[in-house]
Amino acid sequence: MTPPPWLEQRPDGIRIRIHAQPGAKRTQVMGLHGEALKIQIHAPPVEGKANKELLRFLAKTLGCAKSDLALVSGELSREKTVLVSGTTAEEIAARLLA
Repeated sequence: MTPPPWLEQRPDGIRIRIHAQPGAKRTQVMGLHGEALKIQIHAPPVEGKANKELLRFLAKTLGCAKSDLALVSGELSREKTVLVSGTTAEEIAARLLA
């Protein structure tokens, strides 16, 4: 199975390309935004609150520990890349698109 364009298998884990939309009513996956997965985030984009909420949401949705996730790029941008270890691209896609 070919992974979606927003997932990339790397030697250090799976990278997820995310288009974040902070300040939403609730945190949820909205679908595709170009080559990225669009996620609305129920937190303001100040003092890292949106990034923390994004990682909390991904950990809960993927059923993994927060320590299995790392924000590798886009700390101050809407375009973010998150590295996930300890799982497969297929499992990530299934859980996020469910």
